Amino acid sequence: MTMKVHLPYGKNGLDVVLPDYADVFLPAHSPPVSDPNAAVREALLSPIKSRPLRELVRPGDSVAVVISDITRPAPNRVIIPPILETLAGAGVPRERVKIIVGTGMHRPSTRDELETMLGAEVVEAYPIVDHVARDESTLAFLETTKRGIEVWLNRDYLSASVKILTGFIEPHIFAGFSGGGKAVLPGVAGAKTILRNHSYEYLANPRSKWCVTDGNPIFEEARSVALASRPTFLLNVTQNERQEITGVFAGETAAAHDAGIAQAARQALTPVPHLFDIAVATNMGWAADLNLYQSMKGMSVGGEAVKPGGAIVLAAECAEGIGNDDFASILFSGPSFEALMEKISAPGFAADEQWGVQCMGLVAGKADIWVKSSMSRKLTERAHMRYCADVGETVSTLADDFRRRNGADPTVAVFPYGQLTVPQLKR
Repeated sequence: MTMKVHLPYGKNGLDVVLPDYADVFLPAHSPPVSDPNAAVREALLSPIKSRPLRELVRPGDSVAVVISDITRPAPNRVIIPPILETLAGAGVPRERVKIIVGTGMHRPSTRDELETMLGAEVVEAYPIVDHVARDESTLAFLETTKRGIEVWLNRDYLSASVKILTGFIEPHIFAGFSGGGKAVLPGVAGAKTILRNHSYEYLANPRSKWCVTDGNPIFEEARSVALASRPTFLLNVTQNERQEITGVFAGETAAAHDAGIAQAARQALTPVPHLFDIAVATNMGWAADLNLYQSMKGMSVGGEAVKPGGAIVLAAECAEGIGNDDFASILFSGPSFEALMEKISAPGFAADEQWGVQCMGLVAGKADIWVKSSMSRKLTERAHMRYCADVGETVSTLADDFRRRNGADPTVAVFPYGQLTVPQLKR
């Protein structure tokens, strides 16, 4: 017997046929706030451990507002206008407000993407710049950390007298949770600073994982650097699987972020009774699954649920293919993930985007990875993964093979909403 399951995939999704004995894990029911615009405005007026934003701004201030780029489903059209209205109400001229797209080391935004994220009215009315991590002329020095890392940040951000961080909070593959300090590191940090924060050593730390913050060196350093940059105000949101806002958290950076993390954990941590032979996962569809570089997160969710020696089937459109030249360069530089992991773990090795290969290598060391995407078979296999033309057929073939070897049906887990359902073994 079979059942039909809808998987977010690109903009349109996939309806796939899977065995009826598969366990489908969905995010915890998280109702949206009744009026998102009103909720944002209320959070600006009644923030956590902070005075209202209106009281923190003066007409002569220069303001930097950091937003997420197109690869993050942050509801910028909802959260940014009330911030801009508050600034205008405080007498700050538009020309003294700069919106900085915290790209980290992602590509710059297109004009269409900016209008999609912010609306044409905002794009026309306010100065907007994309952070370019590799352009050292756009950076300014902040500090040297206890670990000896030089922190360089976007000059426009660092020189602003008022700094506002925005974004949304969800589980993160190695930083515990997104949001908060990640708007600064990696959002507006220099490439060398990001590379050190995303080092092999840090990612190899057993605390650098989904939904862990205490003792997580990546999370703790991102927060420490963000606080050292003296942000004025933070506004983060949580969302459900329909990308509806479920909570708004504004105020002092650490306190507001912690409140949002608690909500995100309630929504996303998903108890599972055991590990599975086959795990099917997505990267939540567009725009999160624009490329393989981003979609490793859904792959990792599958890796959290699968038995050693099992199989992961990832459904991620990857309309932009691999998605990052530096990531692709490392990914294609060895014959297998085993060889790549040996290469990047060598003392002294450092390269842009190595962390992406490391994250994938950790999953590949546990299970076979099959990928359903718009990438060709040749490109998929060049990236050291198995090509999947149809999710249902691949799962059926894997199940048949398992039965021939073991004389029983395999256990199958399905995570249609990827990182919004992070598996957690029941104790």
